[in-house]
Amino acid sequence: MMQDEEARTLGRLRAMLANVVEPVTREFRGRIVKTTGDGWLAEFQSAADAVKSSVKIQRAMARRNSKIDKARRFELRIGINLGEIVYEGGDIFGTGVNVASRLESLANPGGICISKSVYQQVHAILDLRYEDMGAHEIKNIAAPVHTFAVHPQDRGSRRPTTLSPLASGEGRGPSIAVLPFSNLSGDADHGYFVDGMVDGIITALSRFKWLTVIARNSTFAYKGLAVDIRRIAKDLGARYVLEGSVRATGPRVRIHGQLIDASTGAHMWADRFDGSMEDVFDLEDRVTESVVGVLEPQIRRAEIERARRKRPESLEAYDLFLRALPQAYAMRPEDNVTALRFLEEAMRLDPGFVPARAFAAWCYEERLTRGWPNARADDADRAVQLSQEVLTADTDDANVIAPAGFVLVMVGRRYDSGLEALHHAVELNPNNAFVLMLAGWAEAFAGDVAKALGHFERARLLNPRDPAAFYVITGLGFVNFLMGRYEDAAEFAARSAAIYDGWDATYFVLGLALARSGRTDEAHAAVSRLIEMWPGASISHYRKVLPIRDPDRLAALERDMRTAGLPEVPRAGEASR
Repeated sequence: MMQDEEARTLGRLRAMLANVVEPVTREFRGRIVKTTGDGWLAEFQSAADAVKSSVKIQRAMARRNSKIDKARRFELRIGINLGEIVYEGGDIFGTGVNVASRLESLANPGGICISKSVYQQVHAILDLRYEDMGAHEIKNIAAPVHTFAVHPQDRGSRRPTTLSPLASGEGRGPSIAVLPFSNLSGDADHGYFVDGMVDGIITALSRFKWLTVIARNSTFAYKGLAVDIRRIAKDLGARYVLEGSVRATGPRVRIHGQLIDASTGAHMWADRFDGSMEDVFDLEDRVTESVVGVLEPQIRRAEIERARRKRPESLEAYDLFLRALPQAYAMRPEDNVTALRFLEEAMRLDPGFVPARAFAAWCYEERLTRGWPNARADDADRAVQLSQEVLTADTDDANVIAPAGFVLVMVGRRYDSGLEALHHAVELNPNNAFVLMLAGWAEAFAGDVAKALGHFERARLLNPRDPAAFYVITGLGFVNFLMGRYEDAAEFAARSAAIYDGWDATYFVLGLALARSGRTDEAHAAVSRLIEMWPGASISHYRKVLPIRDPDRLAALERDMRTAGLPEVPRAGEASR
């Protein structure tokens, strides 16, 4: 490249260092010691930071390269070693540095080569695909160096964890294979975009710890081959298969996707997405979010139906957990009791099954918040205890961390630890609408209304056709109410009631919003519907259970409740059902 266009190549090289390498290195507490023409030497405070930085750099370079001709691409090799170094004049020296330099030459273009000492530090904590390259003789190093290749575009292949909702317990959970999408454009250059989009879907689905996602290196072995879906699923051990195609015409692109139940060959879901190639990365992100937002609840519903078809005597912890979910989501006292029965039995069968603890805590919280009769004498203590057990377990499953954090806010009033858990859950899986919904409600109660609004809006965007969308839409109504947008709040609450008419919280928000809008008669009608659903609804109850952190805001809410027609205490003869 230097020979063909020296000045331009130097400019692009400097831009790459300034825009990719240097900021990513700083992000992971690294320091660039020096640049060496077309390379650089950096030191880090930990092996994990060095590997994470290198992975992010290689992924960024892959995205940049997908938009330019092959002849003008910079393809990097990275070598990482852990060892003693000597400082002198701002530079670093020593055998540890020399080995890293030699490892770089062993890496493939776009790849990373690490020493065994680095591998031993990171393989258990960084979910990547590692390939054992064996021992290599290295120039000026007496003993052979055992090396491993890190494939930055791939996640680990079914990394074992005893706390996964599907891996723990006796039941085996669902697995999905995302096949390479077919490039129907007739333009080989579009293949980079197609493969990158599939990589994004695989990575996003891998954040759902209850779902086993077959590694990219396994599914891409079928690229370009006409193979029966059932045969592929059997070979890979996948219960579900996602396949699709991409067709580009000029700047426009159309993407088709379909989800198949491999056991029956039935099509569970199909959709198409249209966009423009002018902003490839924006399109890739939008398609990934749309696909993942729809697929996760589709697979979850299919798994629930699979558990329902099992004979009662063959139920295991995971099957009981699945059977409990629709009962927990129903928001009715009798269904809640059924859910708790399933979840407590799941915990008895498998004491290490963390998801059962998290959702049982959530069920106890619902009983307390809605004023339903106690399931046991110590519902509040049990809810907090289960939540703490979840958060002290070694789990990175957002789907169980979020309800535990939510319960700490709602029942324990432990705002700092509860919100910290919810923030962590959102970071772990920003594509999980359930996690975002819980985080939205907790933030609204704790007082960060802007953050709550962002969570609810993203949750609605991820899966607008979800039957459980009423949780999110009512949340949007409550947040708009807190922001003083009373007509918008009433509209959201009314829309939520049209989706599902059985959640009392919807009519609580609707009554408040209508009262603030001056529509007092309509507010009284909404409150009448609320009391019809739950005779125990009263200002005294909401004063007790609403975890509004700001006392002035809680006092204002009480005034709005009176205007809407809520009684101070449950009406005579009307007990909670």
